[in-house]
Amino acid sequence: MVEKITSNKSKPNWYQKLPMKRRETLVSYLFLLPCLFFFVVFVVIPILMGVFTSFFNYTSSSFEFNGLDNYIRLFQDQAFLRSLKNTIVLVVVAVPITVIFALFVGYVLYNRKSFTRSLFRGIFYLPVVTGTVAVTVVWAWMFDQYNGVLNWVLMNMGVIQQEIAWLGDERFALMAIIIILITTSVGQPIILYIAALGNLDTAQIEASKIDGATEWQVFRHITWPGILPTTLYVVMITTINTFQCFSLVQLLTSGAPDYHSSTIMYLVYEMAFTFKQFGYANAMGVILAVIIGIFSIVQYKAFSSKG
Repeated sequence: MVEKITSNKSKPNWYQKLPMKRRETLVSYLFLLPCLFFFVVFVVIPILMGVFTSFFNYTSSSFEFNGLDNYIRLFQDQAFLRSLKNTIVLVVVAVPITVIFALFVGYVLYNRKSFTRSLFRGIFYLPVVTGTVAVTVVWAWMFDQYNGVLNWVLMNMGVIQQEIAWLGDERFALMAIIIILITTSVGQPIILYIAALGNLDTAQIEASKIDGATEWQVFRHITWPGILPTTLYVVMITTINTFQCFSLVQLLTSGAPDYHSSTIMYLVYEMAFTFKQFGYANAMGVILAVIIGIFSIVQYKAFSSKG
């Protein structure tokens, strides 16, 4: 009792006069203050600076206001338009395949024994925890025109008659990046789907099967609604990560040939750090952020209506 009285006296009078709920709120914000500080300094302020400088001719030697010139230039720039097209193709192709494949694998693995489920869960998650450079080096060797295993296998099977420059041919470069992106993106969704399936009401599933429901009916009316929130998260996160695809392009093709494998994120990097056109690069970043926001809102609305 003495300790309690002493601790109360050590607090300021203004704090003791506050209602309990307001005191708890104040303490909560004080605990959040360090995180909020770093969030504002390293996220909010750079975003605002990026939007601000996108209206300037900002280079290593000049900083002049030019209004919407950067944005007008974007849609007259063939490199940007090609990169935009490639980025949208990546999203439209890679995201559905990743989500559907992850759902299928997660559903199949969930019904297996614990050892088998853990083994394959680790195998599929391995590319996620492996360094991007290491994974890219392996894929670069597989797609190599002269020493790659892919050309060797296809030639021995009689599918092709001569070596193909998978990463140097405009017909195949983007396809190769899509394949690598899918294989490195399915690990986390599989883990999330297995966890989501484990949280479903098994009693309801067993009761529906006893009543004569088929496997598809159980999935359609019980399993799918139960994992819909997880699906929304997987779709949105996979979409955002695909829009921000950069390291694969930089390490494998550098946008070659002639920007046929370039993405917006890679072009932002190239304009900012190779050509030193920071304002123009920031305008690209703003456009990319707007596109990601539109896609995210559409996905949220679509999955919310299904729920």
